[in-house]
Amino acid sequence: MNLILWRNSNMFKQELELQRNWQALLNQLEKLVGKRPKDLNAVLFIIGMQELGQGPKRFSKEEKQDLMHIAICKALSLSGYYHLEGLDKDGWPHWKLIKKLPHFDLLEQEKLLKMHALEYFEKEYDWRFEAENPG
Repeated sequence: MNLILWRNSNMFKQELELQRNWQALLNQLEKLVGKRPKDLNAVLFIIGMQELGQGPKRFSKEEKQDLMHIAICKALSLSGYYHLEGLDKDGWPHWKLIKKLPHFDLLEQEKLLKMHALEYFEKEYDWRFEAENPG
């Protein structure tokens, strides 16, 4: 097999594994919260709520955006892009960018965040996402 075909085959396997693990994460979150997250944003919202640590409550539109920001910073901190500076007087975490983010298109950004969301639940909650192989 030539190098280009091998590389494409390997990338396809990685994509497939990411999608299987992502579905396994959504299944586990559905069991936990009683509703299946519909997309990456919903998973990020859950991570943001967990990181805020104030339990379930109603959030304003601005607070929901802040929760998403918290989740993205936490996720990207796993690759050393952000560092937690501390909490403000209301208990909200504040992050500092410490390493320049690479330029990604939207699809690459989504993949990176999905990989880090999976890693977040593996590290923080010891969840495993080895999805069952069909067949």
